[in-house]
Amino acid sequence: MSEDYAHGRRDGLRLALAILAAEEAKWEALLGESPSWRTNAIRSVRHKTLQVAQTRVQTALNRLLPKEDASMNAELASALEKIGL
Repeated sequence: MSEDYAHGRRDGLRLALAILAAEEAKWEALLGESPSWRTNAIRSVRHKTLQVAQTRVQTALNRLLPKEDASMNAELASALEKIGL
């Protein structure tokens, strides 16, 4: 696998993390806001689903990081900090 291809895959996963973080923030703001218990339950499930998805994407990203670079690079650290992970 070429380095450019691998870098593109990592960038795609970082973008996915950012999108999931934005969606999670949206649903987190709506938790418990509805007078309907069913709506609140659905929102809670969606929120938890987004959290699980973020964890899985983060795991996939970690597996794609180069093995020889044991330390986290600055670009990845700033992206993770920006989305709150």
